[in-house]
Amino acid sequence: MNLEPLRQKLLAAARVNPPSDRVPYAFEKRILARLAQSPPLDLSALWARALWRAAAPCVGLALLLGAWSFVGGQNNSGPAGLTDSDDFASHFEQTMLAAVEEPVEEN
Repeated sequence: MNLEPLRQKLLAAARVNPPSDRVPYAFEKRILARLAQSPPLDLSALWARALWRAAAPCVGLALLLGAWSFVGGQNNSGPAGLTDSDDFASHFEQTMLAAVEEPVEEN
């Protein structure tokens, strides 16, 4: 497609129809009234803005907790005072079967 003849035709058509100097009735009032209106509330934009602002603290908190769990795992005692030398399986079995092994009181 040759664009130069099309450009010439468009320029010729624009020269034949010059723009009018006449302004529509109450044009200024309509524009000022539209400017005075508040823009519509966009809930999706509000959610997106809030979630993006919350992303950085969440990443920081995840890094902080990851570092804390890594450093906290360096000492070899667990929550029940177990060390690596204790047999975890035997302690687990005793805990799970504690209710089964208790004698039942009869009246």
